[in-house]
Amino acid sequence: MPAVNTDLDARERFLEALRQSVAAGQLVKLVLARHVGPTPELERITVKPMQIKGQPRLGFVLRHKTRDLTRHLAPEEGLQQIAAHLPADFRNAHLDTENDTWQLEFSKKGKPMLHHASVAKPVATAPQAHDREKHRYLTLQRPFLGALGVTDARGQLIPAMSRKWKQINKFVEVFDHALASSPLRDAAKVSVADFGSGKGYLTFAVHDHLTHTLGREADVTGVELRPDMVELCNQASASAEHPGLHFECGDVRSVIPAQLDVMIALHACDIATDYAIHTGIQAGAAIILCSPCCHKELRPQMRSPEVLGPMLQYGLHMGQQAEMATDALRALLLEASGYDTKVFEFVSLEHTSKNKMILAVKRPQPRDAAPVMAKVQALKAFYGVRTQCLEGLLGGEQV
Repeated sequence: MPAVNTDLDARERFLEALRQSVAAGQLVKLVLARHVGPTPELERITVKPMQIKGQPRLGFVLRHKTRDLTRHLAPEEGLQQIAAHLPADFRNAHLDTENDTWQLEFSKKGKPMLHHASVAKPVATAPQAHDREKHRYLTLQRPFLGALGVTDARGQLIPAMSRKWKQINKFVEVFDHALASSPLRDAAKVSVADFGSGKGYLTFAVHDHLTHTLGREADVTGVELRPDMVELCNQASASAEHPGLHFECGDVRSVIPAQLDVMIALHACDIATDYAIHTGIQAGAAIILCSPCCHKELRPQMRSPEVLGPMLQYGLHMGQQAEMATDALRALLLEASGYDTKVFEFVSLEHTSKNKMILAVKRPQPRDAAPVMAKVQALKAFYGVRTQCLEGLLGGEQV
């Protein structure tokens, strides 16, 4: 079902859905986020059903910046407290029941907007493995998908956007797994910069996943060189009422957010990827996600090692070697900078063959960088590489 239009009954509809889910024993979880109340240390509240000595209770976990408080309340008392919090203390409420999901959002002026979607029911008979519905991290009912032209006015997927829809979900899956293994896994607020954001499909999806699915506060910036794309995305953000999401005109060298927890740069050409990675490292980002493109820096420097001469005499093979060497050096330099790094094939986001992704997640404790840097130097020496942009930037050179 598409988003319900804003009206004065949105809050009451949400609270009634909550009451019915508690009465029917169908409540799964409620999250109150975007705190605006008088207690600055309070960040969010999570509510789940439970039984205590055979009696139904609502379990409240009040997440503060430095501690958590737990309370167990009778259902009626708990419902009264939740109602009192909206919108006086929280501007975002996400309700999961066995049959539905509900999202209540309040604008800065206090205008409510309600979104509702039904949860897909499992088939009564066990399906075969190849018939099982693939898990999606987003639903087609999310308003931003309509604003960006992925769905139509009825909330149905536009056929020409089916491939893009799969790509968006795949990226959110990768992001979600990285988040769960990173220092940000329990963070109430996450700051993200997406360099080269284009039409903003992934920028919106990351913001929506953080705020809608995970109930966290998010400050997400899309950075794009094309002014028309920036204007389009800011208009879509305003129409879909995505607080904490905005787009700026520029690139990784001109726009550097004050706070950066997650750095995303997909298809940044040649050494622009190195600049993006360097920005993430310098900012202490917990997650760095990049999809390199247009590897040009190393190939003119590279010489063919004698043993590989018969293979690398072909230009295509030498180009592939240059790409592998470039991204291997980037991954090693990230490891030396305190990250656990993966390089893997990712579905193409721009319908090209450039589908490699480098994912780096900051380690809790640093390790000795010397052994890793020895590998960097050995790889450079093997191919006769003199300079590499990211290494120079980390060493303080102006590249």
